[in-house]
Amino acid sequence: MRQSWLQRIREAVRDGRYDMTAHAAEEMAEDDLDIVDVERAVLTGRVERMERDDPRGRKFVIVGTATESTVQAGVVGRFSRADWFLIITVYRISVN
Repeated sequence: MRQSWLQRIREAVRDGRYDMTAHAAEEMAEDDLDIVDVERAVLTGRVERMERDDPRGRKFVIVGTATESTVQAGVVGRFSRADWFLIITVYRISVN
């Protein structure tokens, strides 16, 4: 049975098989998030949408809860190498 995309992404994050672009690191810092928030958002989140129009591959937009339970974070990434997930950007989701 084939794993779902979310299962593959979560497995890569759990195993430390992910990289983060400089842009993602900058956005993470600007939004007062840290790597634990990003990992938790992926591990607790859901794939909000999948974008197929990028020639470099499918992009996944994941929304989940950061370490602080009142904070939602978005993580956008793609598989860059066989089973390595590349985090392209990260953002805090404002809840009004």
